[in-house]
This record gives sequence, structure tokens and C-alpha cells, in this order.
Amino acid sequence: MSDSCRTVHAAKVAFQSCKSPDANDRVQFYDSWAQNYEKDHALMSYRAPDLAVSALSDHFSGSPEAALVLDVACGTGWVAKKMVELGFRRFVGVDGSRGMLDLAAQTGLYQDLRLALLGTQPLPAQTDGFDVVIIVGALDAGFAPVSVVRELCHAAKPGGFVCMARGEHRGAPARQYKEDLERELDLMEEEGLWRPVGIKQSGRYMVDPHLNPGREEDTEEERFIGGTVYLYKKSISPSIQINH
Repeated sequence: MSDSCRTVHAAKVAFQSCKSPDANDRVQFYDSWAQNYEKDHALMSYRAPDLAVSALSDHFSGSPEAALVLDVACGTGWVAKKMVELGFRRFVGVDGSRGMLDLAAQTGLYQDLRLALLGTQPLPAQTDGFDVVIIVGALDAGFAPVSVVRELCHAAKPGGFVCMARGEHRGAPARQYKEDLERELDLMEEEGLWRPVGIKQSGRYMVDPHLNPGREEDTEEERFIGGTVYLYKKSISPSIQINH
């Protein structure tokens, strides 16, 4: 059951306790965390769903009611709840945690929910099948590998959007992940698979979950990590561009 008396300290303990490199361990952790997942993220001032959906809505010009959305690493359905406020109605969710998917099902927003662990199993999505593909929070070291972004692109319809939001966590693994990710994003653009529509950065993505609470030496800004939303539009006719 969800703990209605959760504290910031308890939320940080939860964030810090998922350190195992083993994918099965992480799945078990998220299964056990599912009931407190949204509460803990709210305690950490987690803005990723709002930032991602806002960036998408700034550029989406089609009919949201008709659009088919693939919500990757959908968790409890937080992103879909935000998108419904803008008129989106058709969702397919993918997540590696059965506990998360069970809660997502309770929202009643998804036409289909699919269990798959990103990077370990193929993304269970039809090629060229979705008007919007969105992933929030899973693109980080130790979670979804950088190679997943190609699968996201493949799932989008020609002319469809791929929206990716991630936090700029501190530490060498996170920095290396960002470098590898942005290298892959640029390479896919060079290959003619998609084009960037917008990159939006925020200085307040969430409270840094790895700082001890109540450290007086931290300024208000130092308490937060930044984040980035990458928005791409899939090419109508992808082609390899060769530079001579």
C-alpha cells in the first residue's frame, strides 16, 4: 500500500537504493516501489512529465484525439495523465515492471500495456506505427541503453514525433551516457532518420536524489539537477546522407 506519510528523506532513500547493475534486481525494485513511485517523485519536485508534455504540445499540430501514442517506460501512467489534459486519448504503454503496469492499467487510459525490459528485450512496437513516441526518465546510465533511441525512432510513423526527457544526474557515468546519447542522436540525424524540432533545457528537473537532505551549505539551485527534453520528427523518407 502507498504510504501517505512519506517524507523527502524516505523518497531519497528509495531513489538511492536502486543501484544494482542487474536488470532483474531493478525490475524487482520497481515492482516494490510502484505504490509510492508518484508520491516519492512529487516529494522530489519531479517535473519531467510536465516538461516533456509541454515541449511536445508546443510543436504538435495534429489532432490529439486521433493520435496514437507509445508511452515507453510508462511507469504508473503519469505521462499519459498529463497528455490527456491536452486531448490525447489513445495510448499504448511499455514498461519492464509488472507492478508499474498494474497501476498504469488502473488509470483506464491505455488501450494496451506491454511488458518489456528496454535493452534486454526488443521494444514491442510496430514499426512506423505511432504518431507520438515518448520516453520520460529512463534514458540514463544503468537503465535504458543508448541503443534504445533507434527503436523509438523505428516505432514512430514517418512525420511522427519522438520526445525524450532525461535528468542531468551528476557523476562520470551520467556524463558519459549523455555524450554517447547525443552522439547517437546526431548520427541518426546525419543518416536522415529524423530531424530535431527542439531541445529544451530546464535548471529544475528535480531535487537531486543523491544529496543528503538538509545540508545547509547547499544553495537552492544546488539542490536541483537540470534536465533536457529532446524533440525529434521522423523523416518522411529516411535516407543515408553520405558526406564527401
